[in-house]
Amino acid sequence: MPQESPNLEEQLAIAVPDARADRKEAGGDRRPGRPAGSGAAKASAGRGMLPRAAGFWLVAGVLFLLLFASAAASPLYSVYQAEWHFSATTLTAVFAVYVLVLLVTLLVFGSLSDYLGRRRVMAVALAAGAGACGLFLAAHGVGLLFAARALQGAAVGAATSAAGAALIDMQPIRGGRGPAVTSAAVLLGLGAGGLGTSALVQYAPAPTHLVWWLLLGASAAAAAVAVLAIPETAPRRHGVLASLRPRVAVPRQARGTLAVALPCMIAAPALNGFYLSLGPSLAAQVLRSPDLLWGGLVIFLVAGTGAAASVAFRVISGSAAMLAGCLTLLAGAVMTLAAIETASAAAFLAGTAVAGAGVGTGFFAGAYRLLTALADPGQRAGLVAAIWIVFYLAFSVPVVAAGVATTHFGLHQTAVVYSAALAVLAATAAGSFLFRKRSQTRVAGPAAAHAGPPAQRNFTEGRGR
Repeated sequence: MPQESPNLEEQLAIAVPDARADRKEAGGDRRPGRPAGSGAAKASAGRGMLPRAAGFWLVAGVLFLLLFASAAASPLYSVYQAEWHFSATTLTAVFAVYVLVLLVTLLVFGSLSDYLGRRRVMAVALAAGAGACGLFLAAHGVGLLFAARALQGAAVGAATSAAGAALIDMQPIRGGRGPAVTSAAVLLGLGAGGLGTSALVQYAPAPTHLVWWLLLGASAAAAAVAVLAIPETAPRRHGVLASLRPRVAVPRQARGTLAVALPCMIAAPALNGFYLSLGPSLAAQVLRSPDLLWGGLVIFLVAGTGAAASVAFRVISGSAAMLAGCLTLLAGAVMTLAAIETASAAAFLAGTAVAGAGVGTGFFAGAYRLLTALADPGQRAGLVAAIWIVFYLAFSVPVVAAGVATTHFGLHQTAVVYSAALAVLAATAAGSFLFRKRSQTRVAGPAAAHAGPPAQRNFTEGRGR
């Protein structure tokens, strides 16, 4: 099996520890030119399975559907809040439950599809997603709302690893299409879910039920198709229990880079989390419009520009992408802060788009790629787990704090302070990055003249391949 470090898109497709640790065993014989999982594909031939090309896009559709459903709740938060009269703290806690369950699922069950098969895990994830839709339909209070979001978190966590690995398995040889499609399905699913649900809630009947009926039917149909038609690329094998043990570790050679990148790695997901939980309420306040479509639009702007930026900037080095992302995130946070203070609709939407681009560039095309390039193959899974722990904790904990603050100080003041804190984090990340890079240049300069090219170039590794 090749031992080169995977690029950003491959890591995004994995998104969990150990997702490809046993690709050789899962895919059978890996002679040169033979597609991953070809043994499983032959085993499933003749049983009504789709061709691999069609299966590839069906898996992408499954991932898109689950992320769409996960974002569908965001525009409904304000509706539920008005009907059931719960606080902003409760609202953000509902959001945090989804993220925390997703995180635990990734850590514990992330490599399960390597042992049970991609198709089985995706089918279970879709069934769990359909169950979550049923809980939303039955909900008459916050209790079932918590349960529905927790089940959604488990569904998305399980599907992220299985679908991402399946897309890598089924991508055309030398095409490199799998990682790019994975990241696009995740981010565009989030954006489309927020925007599409907002439109249904605003203009269609039964605002708290119609979207869940539609998603319930789509999830049930997709689960049936997943079981019957998606080619299996990872045959079942022994070692399931051992795969459930999470591995989290930061290699010594990556710790300095992690320390420098940490402010960016906190600011980026904290921005996404804020928009997915309190963004629709903030949009209604700043834009002075009760139209829920605005809330979906800001979610789409954050996710959509992030997706576009993560693809566009993958061709430059990881260090340049992280620095550009930090500066872009800083600009977006300042623009958003000014827009909130002046209640400028145009500035608010522009700031949202700029900040979203900063998230995609700084975190996904920058920090993530820099860090994963520093790990040896045997250390990579633990490092990836550590990165995603930082991501999901930053995605949820600041948002819960913001919900508590909103209860006491109001949404306007909380959003101002939150935007200012994001700007400070982004500026700190850019400053520490430049200081570290300059220090490394001064130290490495004289040594390079005597020792030749360095074996490892911390802040210049990670160029798109």
